[in-house]
Amino acid sequence: MDIEQLSTPFYLMEEEKLERNLRLLDEVQRHSGAKILLALKGFAFSGAMEMVSEYLHGCCASGLHEARYAAQKVGKEVHTYAPAFKEEEIDEIIGLSHHLVFNSFAQWRRFRDRALGRVSCGLRINPEVSASPADLYNPCAPYSRLGIRREAFEPDQLEGIEGLHFHALCEQDADALEKVLEGVEAKFGAFLPRMKWVNFGGGHHITREGYDVEKLIRLIKSFREKYGVEVYLEPGEAVGWQTGVLVASVLDIVHNGIDIAILDTSAEAHMPDTIIMPYRAEVRGAGAAGEKAYTFRLAGNTCLAGDVMGDYSFDRPLRIGDRIVFEDQIHYTIVKNTTFNGIKLPDLAILRKNGSVEIVRRFGYEAFESRN
Repeated sequence: MDIEQLSTPFYLMEEEKLERNLRLLDEVQRHSGAKILLALKGFAFSGAMEMVSEYLHGCCASGLHEARYAAQKVGKEVHTYAPAFKEEEIDEIIGLSHHLVFNSFAQWRRFRDRALGRVSCGLRINPEVSASPADLYNPCAPYSRLGIRREAFEPDQLEGIEGLHFHALCEQDADALEKVLEGVEAKFGAFLPRMKWVNFGGGHHITREGYDVEKLIRLIKSFREKYGVEVYLEPGEAVGWQTGVLVASVLDIVHNGIDIAILDTSAEAHMPDTIIMPYRAEVRGAGAAGEKAYTFRLAGNTCLAGDVMGDYSFDRPLRIGDRIVFEDQIHYTIVKNTTFNGIKLPDLAILRKNGSVEIVRRFGYEAFESRN
């Protein structure tokens, strides 16, 4: 199948680029001794899970459904953490998981007897150190509900606890991790020798150009040797980073003080972080407003007034039927997209290493109907 034959909108993941990321992550594993898990909250693409299982040790899940997905699609280690577990789900989660991380001592006490002997239990701690660029993505921000602060830690309740978990990064480098580790050791260092494992969480932008991989390896090796623990990392974005695109088509062009191209996709529904974070998605062949001869506002096909991707310039005027390619849209898009306003979910396609294109998931009315 040729890419031009695919009906828009669709996400297109490139298998070769995914393997490039996975090979780099595997290098980190081999040289540092750490185990790396895929964070499904950042990247969950059914057609890619077989390749993920070839390189990584498993997945981290944020609840029952992700744990099921990890067990079914990857079939290796499943580590599950949630801010709170539900009574009616906990037994199935325990049965699916290898590590189970509790967010509070209250949750630990509530489910301890059901978990002990069936799964390796841990606690999420809050080191209160983070260089996260925005509080929305900062698990260590003031009044955070995520993790146990040192002042709330109960050392007399650690019997049966085998590991500690922290997450304090967001698209950050090894220098930021170093600062977080200093905070972890300062506040929780006394308990680390009692643990079998420590999970460094996610937010490690390992596959981004310029990331100091050698420093990351040094930090992991030093920590493992100092405390005699197994170290886990659980990146999501770093797995799907720059592995594919979202392709859309121009449906109409209207003018209201500026030329506006209405697309068959949506920032709100299909690229939510462009509104939530926010950030500007790169468009293939386009420049900033005014940089090239013809400037257009790219907008979504929903009734939300703010469903706008931004203003971009092109070498020639856009026309109805033109295709627009949004770069780097495989992570934190598929996992967050919605059928808001009944808009069609983009199909999922893979460009295989042999050059063939495969549709792995098509979406239609049933995706909307099943959620409403």
